Amino acid sequence: MTESDDIAEIRRAVAGLCADFPGEYWRDKDRERAYPTEFVTALTQAGFLAALIPHEYGGSGLKLDAAAVIMEEIQAAGCNGASAHAQMYIMNTLLKFGSGEQKRAYLPGIADGSLRLQAFGVSEPTSGTDTLSLRTVAVKDGDHYVVNGQKIWTSRAEHSDLMLLLARTTPADQAAKRTEGLSIFLVDMREVVGNGMTIKPIRTMMNHSTTEVFFDDMRIPASALVGEEGKGFRYILSGMNAERVLIAAECIGDAKWFIQKATDYAKERKVFGRPIGQNQGVQFPIARCYAQMRAAELMVHHAAQAFDAGGKLEGNLGAEANMAKLLASEASWAAADMCVQTHGGFGFAEEYDIERKFREARLYTVAPISTNLILSYLAEHVLGLPRSY
Repeated sequence: MTESDDIAEIRRAVAGLCADFPGEYWRDKDRERAYPTEFVTALTQAGFLAALIPHEYGGSGLKLDAAAVIMEEIQAAGCNGASAHAQMYIMNTLLKFGSGEQKRAYLPGIADGSLRLQAFGVSEPTSGTDTLSLRTVAVKDGDHYVVNGQKIWTSRAEHSDLMLLLARTTPADQAAKRTEGLSIFLVDMREVVGNGMTIKPIRTMMNHSTTEVFFDDMRIPASALVGEEGKGFRYILSGMNAERVLIAAECIGDAKWFIQKATDYAKERKVFGRPIGQNQGVQFPIARCYAQMRAAELMVHHAAQAFDAGGKLEGNLGAEANMAKLLASEASWAAADMCVQTHGGFGFAEEYDIERKFREARLYTVAPISTNLILSYLAEHVLGLPRSY
């Protein structure tokens, strides 16, 4: 797999920025469950979070394949791209379906860092990944919508100025199709937090800044509607494909970090008078993880290029994005487990950063879509097997 000089330069630039945020920085943030504001600010000022925003709005005008490289390199450097990755994939819905007025109002601020678009309000406690069963409703009232309901796993809501919110605008039993009646809103959280919106943090096993959000007669202007009313589910599907590709790229970066960490340690650590990496019982698992990572890496770049081509490359874009996420998340988790095993007791020591990255890597076989649901999708939509749910 060859890369252009531009992509190679992106890799070098991201790696250089991440060098200013070593393991000690991330350990401190993890210990305090604090948001890495300095890191996100640095990414923004360098233009990396504006990668997908067109030049006319102050962005870099790059494609998804380049954005995927940015996220991969962040993880490969031992940093945590989850602190900012939503801005990349949420952007797709606004770029594709937002009005000219919405783009002019928000994109320049997002590009220069004066605004953060980090919150994506989709999942709910009662529906989970069954998005079509969500219960949050938005009712038109003159030139406003009134929103009531609840979201969960809305990460970075406390650190975002804007939220992309999916809500039901037509009762399910009145919608022409099950996939209709949901709408997307671009909510200015600065206007509604404490005024109809309540955010409650959820403490988890990794520092992911996730929350649940409550809407109680929250009033938002009708101009917050993105695209047509009732078409929101179709709008977010494209964004979800971008989300899967970008998170898959993060998983590749994690796998590379774990493999490099294990390789270096296996060369240096001596037991019974020889490097432990000389033993096949140690080197074979590392080599297997490397092969698994490389295969997944190819799938990730293929999916990104298919997305950039508008799904016109051979294959089903949804299937490509889902397979990329499946294979990459499993590769990163296998590498994480291998890395701990290679280090033995030291793998559990905070100062090595492995236990932190181990916890962070575990998330992606579950979120933003679980492995089982990806397999169900492939079984039904690619292999033609009966729907299982």
